[in-house]
Amino acid sequence: MSSATFNKTLPLAIGSDHAGFDYKEAIKQQLIADGWQVDDKGTYNLDSVDYPDFAHPVATMVSDGSAAAGILVCGSGNGVCMTANKHQGVRAALCWTDELAALARQHNNANILCVPARFVTPQVAHNMVAVFMATAFEGGRHERRVEKI
Repeated sequence: MSSATFNKTLPLAIGSDHAGFDYKEAIKQQLIADGWQVDDKGTYNLDSVDYPDFAHPVATMVSDGSAAAGILVCGSGNGVCMTANKHQGVRAALCWTDELAALARQHNNANILCVPARFVTPQVAHNMVAVFMATAFEGGRHERRVEKI
């Protein structure tokens, strides 16, 4: 496992359910402004949908290496996180502060950030994404632990 941040030559996969749609759209614009290519797996409106229909495609891209990382958003963040973590090689982390987003990268080499739209402000979500994308895995003693996952 690398101690580098994410590879910008690959796209980022992003997805949400209806509860996370507005946050997903804002996060997508943030990532594009930061120079990322974004592969949006939906949803594409506020109509009620099932979060696994969007979490699985994001997690598949991260798992098979066609995406550098992923961002998932739903109301609580739990549903998309549980779904994504069913995929081999995915380490999805539910975060609600910048510090948790940083630790998820530093200590757990998380490759998908899960955002609970109903429990964080848009500014907190924005900050978490920025921190998550800029933070490298520390490796060292954490590498052994991550390999046991």
